[in-house]
Amino acid sequence: MSDQPSRLELLRFARRVVVQQATAAVRQLDGWIADEERREAERCRGEEMRPPPPDWLLQYGLNRKNVDAVHAGDCWAATKSGRCRSASREQVVEALRHGVPACVHCRPDTVLGLLDNP
Repeated sequence: MSDQPSRLELLRFARRVVVQQATAAVRQLDGWIADEERREAERCRGEEMRPPPPDWLLQYGLNRKNVDAVHAGDCWAATKSGRCRSASREQVVEALRHGVPACVHCRPDTVLGLLDNP
């Protein structure tokens, strides 16, 4: 008899190696899936906990004292400026009445029904 393993023994060995590697690969994939599910759950939880956007915004000048413009709370231009603070409806109406310009993109004066901005 030969000391060489038989063809059947080699095939069984090859099968064990493939099963071992596949099990390790599946374990690794399961870890990646669990990490992604955890990240997705954290993202959803963060969105749920985020406070709602303000209804109105006042945009302040570079000196942070004078008001440059009035925006609706969801205005894209206001978010780009980075100089806005939330405001109440009364503050916004008062600012518009004192001549602070309304944003030309979101038109808060139209939303408020103050078309004539004195």
